[in-house]
Amino acid sequence: MEIKVNYLDNLRLEAKFDDFTVISDQPIRYKGDGSAPGPFDYFLASSAMCAAYFVKVYCNTRNIPTDNIRLSQNNIVDPEDRYKQIFKIQVELPEDISEKDRLGIIRSIDRCTVKKVVQASPDFQIEVVENLDEDAQALLTLNPASDSQTYIEGKDLPLEQTIANMTAILAELGMKIEIASWRNIVPHVWSLHIRDAASPMCFTNGKGATKEAALCSALGEFIERLNCNFFYNDQYFGQDIANSAFVHYPNEEWFQPGPNGELPDGLLDDYCLAIYNPEGELLGTHLYDTNSGTPERGICALPFVRQSDGEVVYFPSNLIENLYLSNGMSAGNTLPEAQVQCLSEIFERAVKKAIIENELALPDVPDEVLAKYPHIQEGIQALEAQGFPVLVKDASLDGQFPVMCVTLMNPRTGGVFASFGAHPSFQIALERSLTELLQGRSFEGLNDLPAPTFNSMAVSEPNNFVEHFIDSSGVVSWRFFSAKSEFEFCEWDFSGTSEEEAATLFGILEEHGLESYMAVFNDLGAPVCRILVPGYSEVYPVEDLIWDNTNIALQFREDILNLHRLSDEQLADLLERLEDSELDIYMTIITLIGIEFDENTVWGQLTILELKLLIQLALGQHEATLESVETFLQYNDNTVERRRFYQAMQAVLEVTLDDELELDDYQYNFQRMFGTETLSAVIGSVNGSTRFHGLTPTSLALEGLDKHQRLIDSYQKLHRARAQKAGQ
Repeated sequence: MEIKVNYLDNLRLEAKFDDFTVISDQPIRYKGDGSAPGPFDYFLASSAMCAAYFVKVYCNTRNIPTDNIRLSQNNIVDPEDRYKQIFKIQVELPEDISEKDRLGIIRSIDRCTVKKVVQASPDFQIEVVENLDEDAQALLTLNPASDSQTYIEGKDLPLEQTIANMTAILAELGMKIEIASWRNIVPHVWSLHIRDAASPMCFTNGKGATKEAALCSALGEFIERLNCNFFYNDQYFGQDIANSAFVHYPNEEWFQPGPNGELPDGLLDDYCLAIYNPEGELLGTHLYDTNSGTPERGICALPFVRQSDGEVVYFPSNLIENLYLSNGMSAGNTLPEAQVQCLSEIFERAVKKAIIENELALPDVPDEVLAKYPHIQEGIQALEAQGFPVLVKDASLDGQFPVMCVTLMNPRTGGVFASFGAHPSFQIALERSLTELLQGRSFEGLNDLPAPTFNSMAVSEPNNFVEHFIDSSGVVSWRFFSAKSEFEFCEWDFSGTSEEEAATLFGILEEHGLESYMAVFNDLGAPVCRILVPGYSEVYPVEDLIWDNTNIALQFREDILNLHRLSDEQLADLLERLEDSELDIYMTIITLIGIEFDENTVWGQLTILELKLLIQLALGQHEATLESVETFLQYNDNTVERRRFYQAMQAVLEVTLDDELELDDYQYNFQRMFGTETLSAVIGSVNGSTRFHGLTPTSLALEGLDKHQRLIDSYQKLHRARAQKAGQ
């Protein structure tokens, strides 16, 4: 994690990281103002709080209340060496906690990350650089031997060369990539989380049998997602980019819908239209670009090459972002390598969906076959030793597809996790299934898995597949665990050179009557491809283009960002449109309009329900406001401060709406209950002197929205690189 420090007045310092700001000071006796804890005090507190966090995690997974658990830490300084200290952590536990859980809590404290880092004696490296923001590779270095050349199956270049090439690309773009975390909880299973230090919303996870392989995986995923604009999928790009020569790519084309919104000629082909528009309900107006927010420009479409005949077909960017998410995109050392990874991912997810939705039982991989892969077997045995039964399944469906499955069971919680992996090589597919299972997870993280079910509707529900796609945390059928498999085990092998493997995978699509379309991106210096297989590789239902399209943001974005400037008539119109839209009232405004607010602000937690409530309040619709407040308080996970504001609002509105009650009679005790500042804000909101309490004014210029601006700054780097490459 990158922490930037700014100098304030006197000895006060400001540290910024992610979306947080921490102020430190020094006591008056050390010439400070005593306005905040000192840096060392934060360090001491972090140790105690980290220990308390691990206790909380332990207790939460076992439904142990923490109300009567207390923890403290004292640091005892050696009189002869002030740098030698004892951190004495004490925990007070209720008598009714079992001896087993007492021991478990002590062990959980021992896992404190701060403690482990201190005990490992971190290495401090101090250096001067010309520009902090341009030191892009420093946080990724693994320092392999200069003559190392580690080849692994599936990669066309050594891992060391792959890492060097990819970090050079990111450095050239000005992306400062940092490793936020590593995981290696069982042998031969590594994972890590990397992110853009300047815009942490741009992040990827990598996995592999070694730390170098995991880093390659994370870097490759980062570069693929940059090339395919995935980090910025539903986000507003701002007015500068929206009105520039191109929005997404220099080779994009814009199409105007017909006079009644009809789909324009030249967009998609007959094969795609039969899938995306089977009932003839899809209009061109459904496909306006979300990111630019400029319907007047028309429909932004990107060229893809149809693989059956090499013809170019234009796909609306809106359609791609709504239906495919990150499915079917990959970077590689060579284009065939990228194609293999891309198609493997498509098969992995399509086969997984078919197995889960149809509640199919798969054959076990025989022990004698597993024995051929001792490293994989060692990782599985380590999980079993921790009390997690593991099932290794052949998911090829009688040898049709290059897919494997590793499923973990958690007897402690009753949860299960089915992880799938795909590749033409049996070994790589199996390895990916295992590494995917543990990617970014600790043993405690395996306590959050959902239990299996015999409820077929819960398994086949579309959103369940979305959950499986995002992090494999969806529900699995008990029928999946039947000993009576519906297929025979097949020790399949589709492997060969990258070119041969790519041809084989494209051939499987063709055998199943599927058309595929590919876009290749070389702008940033590494081969990246995106492959769409209509009717097969979508993540979301095709109906979402009409009924749940992200470009609904265009109906609300400008008005919501200009909320403080709207007249009462405009507010009433906005309120009516929100109500007529029938959108989920608990949807966040972040999701609705594609703007990244700081989650620690009122904007960052604002839902459609609360926005409607605040508009009703501004319009003096007190009865409707009271009803909305009651709904808000019934189902709300907002901050304590915001909840108190609406509790006070409910009380004040009930008095205001009762002709027999006077607010003056209750104001004193309301003030004692809710606080002077909160009550003043509530009364001002009710009488109209305060509007939209807690929401700072903004506009389409996005002033004050630092988190979103950092995202746009990240995209600007891509945009400039593409423009330069295209000579624009």
